[in-house]
Amino acid sequence: MNVPDAMLAIEITQAGGPDVLAPCSVPVPLPGHGQILIRVAYAGVNRPDALQRSGAYNPPPNASPLPGLEASGHVAAVGSGVTRWKVGDAVCALLPGGGYAEYALTAADHALPIPEGMSLREAACLPETCFTVWSNMVMRGGLKAGERFLVHGGTSGIGTTAIQIAKALGARVFATAGSDKKCSICTELGAEQAINYQEGDFAAAMKSVGGADLILDMVGGPYLPRNVRSLADDGRLVQIAFLSGAKVELNFAEVMMRRLTITGSTLRPQSDLAKARIAAKVEQHVWPMIARGAFKPVMDSEYPLDQAPAAHWRIEAPGHIGKIVLKVAP
Repeated sequence: MNVPDAMLAIEITQAGGPDVLAPCSVPVPLPGHGQILIRVAYAGVNRPDALQRSGAYNPPPNASPLPGLEASGHVAAVGSGVTRWKVGDAVCALLPGGGYAEYALTAADHALPIPEGMSLREAACLPETCFTVWSNMVMRGGLKAGERFLVHGGTSGIGTTAIQIAKALGARVFATAGSDKKCSICTELGAEQAINYQEGDFAAAMKSVGGADLILDMVGGPYLPRNVRSLADDGRLVQIAFLSGAKVELNFAEVMMRRLTITGSTLRPQSDLAKARIAAKVEQHVWPMIARGAFKPVMDSEYPLDQAPAAHWRIEAPGHIGKIVLKVAP
C-alpha cells in the first residue's frame, strides 16, 4: 500500500465549540515498534472528543493532538515486532487519538479484526464503547447473570452497547432515557424496564424491583446520591463520566451501612498493556455475541470528515440515538 507523506485531518484550532474544528494537512505518522498505521475508512465520534475540543480532556503524553479515539480501515504499514497484522488487513481499533484523519497510529494489540459480515462503518463504532463497557461493567463492576443492572443514558453509544451486552450475559437490564421514544428503544434492545427520567424517579423504580446490583453511570452530579438510593445492599456503582458535574455532597454513612462500592475509571489514560488486556477480553467475549446476533451497534448518523463540526453538534444535542461516525475514505 502506497502511503503519502501528508494527509487530510481535522484539528482543534482552539478550545471551544464545534466550529473550532477545521481541516488541515499534516504529515502521515510512521509506526514505531509494536504499532500499526491504519488507512482510516470511518472514525467514531464520541463524547471524549467533544470534551477534548472544549479543553476539558487533554490527550495523554505522546498521543496525537488530533481528536478521534476509534476507527476502522485497513492496515497501511506495520512497525517492528508486529506479527498479527499485515498490510491490507481490515481492522477496527482503539486509538490514543488521531482518528479524525486519513491515517492513524495505534498499538497493534489495540486492534481487532472486523467481525464477519459487519461493514467498516459499523465496525468503527465498536472499540471505544465495547472497551469502555466491558472493562467497567464486567472487569471492574463484576456483572453476573441474574443480577439487576441499571445503565443511565440508555440510548447513547455506551447505553445501547451496555444494554445488549448485559442482556447477552444474562443480567436483568434496566435503563434511563429522556423520552418515551428513547425508553421504547431501550426495551427493544433488551431492557426489562426503561425509566423516563424527565417524568419518573429511577431510584424508586429500582427499589421496587429490589435495587440495582450494578449501576453504570456517565451523568454524575446530582445522580450520585440517587444512585446510592437505587442500589441494593452490597451493590456497586461504576462512574465513567460526569456530564452533570464531578462534585456533589454525599452522606457516606449509607455507603458504609449498606456495604456499597463506588468506583470508576477512564479509558484513555490507561497503559497500553491495560488496553491490550481489555482488547483481548472484548475479542474473546463480545465478538462471539456479535457472531450470534446478540449485539450490534446502533447507528445514529454519518458525516463526511470535513463536516466534523456538524457531527459534534449532533453528539451534543439531546436527540441522537446510538453512534455517530465520520466517513474518511472515499
